[in-house]
Amino acid sequence: MKRLFAFEAFIARRYIRIKKGEGFRSLITLFSGTGIALGVATLLVVLSVMNGMQADLRDKILGATSHINLLKFHNEPIYNWESISDSLKKTIYQIEEGTPYIYSKGLIKHNQYIDGIVIKGVDESTLSLVSEIPDNIVLGSFNLSGKTIVLGRYVADRLRAHVGDTVILSSPFSGTPTLFGLLPSSQRFEVSGIFDVGMYEYNATLGLISVENAGNIFGINGVTGIEFIIKDIYKAPDVSIEVAALLGYPYRVTNWMEVNRSLLRALQIEKTTFYIILTLIIIVAAFNIISSLILIVTGKMKEIGILKAIGTTSSSIMKVFLIDGFMVGGIGTIVGVIIAYVLCWLLGKYHFVDLPSDVYFLDKLPVLMQTQDFLMVSLSAIILSLLAAFYPAKKASSLDPVEAIRNE
Repeated sequence: MKRLFAFEAFIARRYIRIKKGEGFRSLITLFSGTGIALGVATLLVVLSVMNGMQADLRDKILGATSHINLLKFHNEPIYNWESISDSLKKTIYQIEEGTPYIYSKGLIKHNQYIDGIVIKGVDESTLSLVSEIPDNIVLGSFNLSGKTIVLGRYVADRLRAHVGDTVILSSPFSGTPTLFGLLPSSQRFEVSGIFDVGMYEYNATLGLISVENAGNIFGINGVTGIEFIIKDIYKAPDVSIEVAALLGYPYRVTNWMEVNRSLLRALQIEKTTFYIILTLIIIVAAFNIISSLILIVTGKMKEIGILKAIGTTSSSIMKVFLIDGFMVGGIGTIVGVIIAYVLCWLLGKYHFVDLPSDVYFLDKLPVLMQTQDFLMVSLSAIILSLLAAFYPAKKASSLDPVEAIRNE
């Protein structure tokens, strides 16, 4: 069996070898392998970029927000957040840490510049346990003591506010009643730091103050919610159900996968769509393999007839051309994998492709190579190459040796 396979592989290599005088056939064979290589490389690079975007977006979302949020219906305040947090950490294994927050909207003013802003009152001592914002300060420091505020990068840019400047924060939802209506409560805050978490949505809308200051300016006793982190981020939906069942009404629970479901689903659909579309490149290259092998069968009819006349079986002839298809597809796949790996490595190391962060939520083109993608694409390319070789191989194996030699 080994000797027979060696014979078939020997004949297959002779047939597929690029020779002088067979320029057209050789050119089609070369284009077939090149098409497979380019298709595999393109598909792997795109899949790696999509993987990187999913992972980078997930990390940025979880860097600025928590895995699970506990709130009350109608946004009623929570008064005993510490006892609730301690109880959940003891009862539910997945929950690690928790921190309170007050979330509301307001107006912010610096000199003649006014803008809307999302204000989040946080507990400085526990925020770093569930959020990476304190680690992403680009100017100043993360200091919420006294009347201080930490602004997102683009909020500060629009206000022309720098570290040490004084801004006025106003709440349209609370204030002093007058004969002319509600006079919004306003307080002055000093900008102590500016953060950049890499996502435009947070950098352009968010400001952080202490939970005590937020309660004063928005007229809230207690907190509006509690943020938790868990051990396995992908079990957030299950943990949410467990927390909701444990606490019952009037508490409600949201999680990062639920809040960002549309965005994560869109990225997954894009990845699947790109895979289907770019696989067509490999299919087109596979048709070139069919053309190349048919030309080989046509040009080698006499040799095929002689092989069959001296006792070579039809199955052996068929194996010869299947090996040819495997060789073209295999070499093209290996070259494509190498090209894809080099391109992905360069993209991941040097980040020479910039993205508009207000459109893509990311400022750099991320890359994440996954072994399963490389294996899946490589296997698909080789299978398509073998399928493309099946018809020419079947045609060659069915040739009548007498007719093949007579026609030559």
